[in-house]
Amino acid sequence: MGINVGIAFANASVFADPEMATALGELSEHHGVESLWTVEHVVIPADYESTYPYDPSGKAPGAEKSDIPDPLIWLAYIAAKTKKVKLGTGILILPQRNPVVLAKEIATLDQLSSGRVQLGIGVGWLEEEFAAIGVPFGDRGKRTDEYVGAMRALWTQGQASFHGDYVNFDACISLPRPPQGSVPIVVGGHTPVSARRAGRLGDGFFPGKGTVEQLSELVTLMHSSASAAGRDGSKIELTTGAQGDPEVTKRLIDLGFTRFIVPPPAFKAEKLPAAFERLANTVIGPLSELG
Repeated sequence: MGINVGIAFANASVFADPEMATALGELSEHHGVESLWTVEHVVIPADYESTYPYDPSGKAPGAEKSDIPDPLIWLAYIAAKTKKVKLGTGILILPQRNPVVLAKEIATLDQLSSGRVQLGIGVGWLEEEFAAIGVPFGDRGKRTDEYVGAMRALWTQGQASFHGDYVNFDACISLPRPPQGSVPIVVGGHTPVSARRAGRLGDGFFPGKGTVEQLSELVTLMHSSASAAGRDGSKIELTTGAQGDPEVTKRLIDLGFTRFIVPPPAFKAEKLPAAFERLANTVIGPLSELG
């Protein structure tokens, strides 16, 4: 397996604009970017008190002022503009969604994109958003685990049945089915809970941050969780943020990471072509040689 580069926050801010979104998708494909990863928030409640886990301030930078289009609709638009770049959610807040409806949406997107969807999932951190949607915050982890099972049943069974605490159905037919057979589910998060969930349930694991030592501990925990669940942890694809230091990157590759995520290389239309040239020459090319 080679080393790939993906772009995060693909649908946010200026890339909500259709021309900018198209340029991002087409330039990514032209310059060897393997995947585009969208973010999700249905709403950002003003003056929220929940702690954003990826910034020392505890706040999501610019979230109250940036456009954040629905990730699946944005990816459907990009699917029509591209032919091979993978389409990822990084992440979709799974417990906020109805899994039966979501399974149909994801399978439809996967069919229309010829099997390019990577469903990155997370449990969410913004309690006030859950309250606005009307979904309990406290049991979001249990919901996430159950929703994964329900969606996979609908994707893989001719007449699907599933019985849990939150989802119950018998002999349900959901068409189309994903051309991939199922849709890869990438578990996001940088906590031990996320690592264990990835081991039990994930086709991929995407810890968004961490030192080499911290990521090593998470990968070890993921592998032990996979073994306990009777799964082969070596088949779980590992993704993390790109590192500027080649030595650090090499150590992460040795841990099994095969996809590195970078932010969009520019945010103005006139700067995007040259920025993608630099990305190809300074990041994508050198990483492919390391792999």
